[in-house]
Amino acid sequence: MDYSNPEIPEGINTSKQHPLKDFFILSASILGGIALCLLLLGLFVERLALHIPFSVEQRLIEKIELEDVVNSDPEAQDYLNKLSAQLLSYIELPTDITVTVNYIDDATENAFATLGGHISIYRGLIDLLPNENALAMVIAHEIAHITYRDPVIALGRGVVIGLFLTTLAGLSTDHLINRVVTDTGTLTILGFSREQERRADEIALKALAKHYGHVNGADSLFNAFIKKENRIAKYMPEFFSTHPLSNNRIEEIHRLAHTNNWPIEGETTPLPVLLRKQ
Repeated sequence: MDYSNPEIPEGINTSKQHPLKDFFILSASILGGIALCLLLLGLFVERLALHIPFSVEQRLIEKIELEDVVNSDPEAQDYLNKLSAQLLSYIELPTDITVTVNYIDDATENAFATLGGHISIYRGLIDLLPNENALAMVIAHEIAHITYRDPVIALGRGVVIGLFLTTLAGLSTDHLINRVVTDTGTLTILGFSREQERRADEIALKALAKHYGHVNGADSLFNAFIKKENRIAKYMPEFFSTHPLSNNRIEEIHRLAHTNNWPIEGETTPLPVLLRKQ
């Protein structure tokens, strides 16, 4: 048997392909897989959350110390709940769901809907409103979120995705779960999708048209914030964190009013003196 020792060509163990290419392909595949899992989890939780009894929301909210929700002004509280009750007559709220509006005497320019049918409205936001019509738009918007169970959907989505990412990172899930059931902050930053916001605006506008006979004042809050939107994002109130920009919302309000033949002009109702703290 003949034996030969051929010369090995140079570069046989090298590739013309950049060595980082495989790394980036692998990383992109992993990130894509994680993104797909998050999307599927989100969709699953949204469907599942709709079947959670409202009583479960109420029991959960009882475990949370709502330190900001202090009704220090009974007259303002009573007025807000009466206005809320009037608007509820135009919104198809499920029979097992109740709504409670909480007045918070604080300069924060914010309003939000959270678990158990609770709506919190800060004095700072009311101070921006020129009339009751604008306030009614805010309240009806938050009622719409409760009607479609948006708070529990948002919370469920956040918890499940948070647990998924926490587990993936190999971290303890105890802190996340503890914060959900004890921290008020979790309830004030529930993020709603653009579609949820658009739907809430439309329902609120319809309630406004039925209650006042027109939708004048519906865009007042957004007009007040057009100038503020040019500031640094961190100074913007949480109420607008996931909402379309004010100009877009004003255009959408006018479009909806035109499509549904809701009068844009009409006499507005002044806010009561008891809400004017300045």
